[in-house]
Amino acid sequence: MKTNQFVCTVLFLAGTIFLTAVSFTAVVNLARAQQDNPDVYTMNAQLLVASRAGDAATVMRLLDRGAAINSRNRAGNSALLMFAEQGNSDMVASLLKRGANVDLPDLEKVTPLMAAAHAGHRVVVGLLLDHGAQTRSEDQVFRTAMIYAAGAGQPEIVNMLLDTGIDVNQRYRHELTALMWAAGYGRSDAVIALLARGADKTFVDDRGKNAMDIARDAGHLNVVALLGDSGR
Repeated sequence: MKTNQFVCTVLFLAGTIFLTAVSFTAVVNLARAQQDNPDVYTMNAQLLVASRAGDAATVMRLLDRGAAINSRNRAGNSALLMFAEQGNSDMVASLLKRGANVDLPDLEKVTPLMAAAHAGHRVVVGLLLDHGAQTRSEDQVFRTAMIYAAGAGQPEIVNMLLDTGIDVNQRYRHELTALMWAAGYGRSDAVIALLARGADKTFVDDRGKNAMDIARDAGHLNVVALLGDSGR
């Protein structure tokens, strides 16, 4: 009986040593493989870090090595969204040419077009629109690129979006129009641009307030005066 137990113990120990050796060999081989061919997930992470830093050269090098162009970080930001937000038109053009998803949003459903519209990056907005960016997409609180542009006071972007066929009096969440958004944030330039394109200042939201009421409530007396002096 003791002999059998001894044999079993020896066999068990031999098996353990063998498995440990195999595991160690596998780890070494994996380390060598990663050293020779960096893991694609690592490259994707590096791509996103470089994009956030605006490091175009590193981004292009990583893409050439196989990083996934539509990778997203924990906030859902893609390389395209980050460069669009930064206003880097050269990188936006390069990423789109390489097949970046023009409408890929972050976790709050903000698209590259929304980010560029809010920041007033006219050239980037033009590139995104030329590549078919959706103008009616909504973020998680139902804001569109037009709302971002009007609320941030970007009259050039407002006009570019209207040129795509968006109705200047389009009703958004809570029956708000772009004019109401611009008025509520005191964006005189955007108000002027919208009025020039036919925005109707008599429209009211679901509370019964028009653009002038909203501007007055927010204390934007310059916009109140502007709306009061305008015609329709």
